Amino acid sequence: MTVVPYKDKDSSKREQIAEMFDNVSPKYDFLNHLLSAGIDIYWRKRAIKLLKKENPQTILDIATGTGDFAIEALALKPKKIVGIDISEGMLSVGREKIKKLGMENVIDLRTGDSANLPLETNSFDAVIASFGVRNFENLLHGLTDMCRVMKPGGTCVILEFSKPKTFPFKQLYNFYFRYILPIVGRMVSKDSAAYTYLPESVQAFPDGNDFLKIYEQAGFKNTKCIPLTFGICSIYIGKK
Repeated sequence: MTVVPYKDKDSSKREQIAEMFDNVSPKYDFLNHLLSAGIDIYWRKRAIKLLKKENPQTILDIATGTGDFAIEALALKPKKIVGIDISEGMLSVGREKIKKLGMENVIDLRTGDSANLPLETNSFDAVIASFGVRNFENLLHGLTDMCRVMKPGGTCVILEFSKPKTFPFKQLYNFYFRYILPIVGRMVSKDSAAYTYLPESVQAFPDGNDFLKIYEQAGFKNTKCIPLTFGICSIYIGKK
């Protein structure tokens, strides 16, 4: 069963995801840092450091949102970073952040479907994504397209929520995600569905080894999963 934010609507998951992120975009960054107690910043830094030895000069950030992962990737000193997202609301926030940094010549944020990329085959040294592939309408199709646009020998780094397995962290995490996060998210964002969709989508997402199997089906090799913070989040690495 496909998990969608607005269960009373007949629109596709892609359309609903775009609508949801447009709705929450003004408060998205604030809520991200608040609800994760700022640990999402550490997760992004950890993921980007894994690419340092690769020295990628061209990077594609999938489902870039407000551009946090693309901005973190500036630490790698690439020549060009392209960020793709279906939410114009999120991209508008991201463009303002990049403008304040004076990095418009390096980071280019574009409206586009991350699962049907309007980009040439074999055109990026690295492909990155943080908390976005979970929202794909078709996960295998989206990952396959990510592999397509990456150069042979390139590296893909995906950061995504996962489900803790150990007691008592599993129980604490489930309670927080199910009961606390939706209430706080709803109060701040004013979107009653967005932060109910988040825990539902995490529960439905094939994490760990299940994700690696799909990753490999999409064409990636030498795949690896690195759990972070008791398994709340995982980094997935794949080569082409």
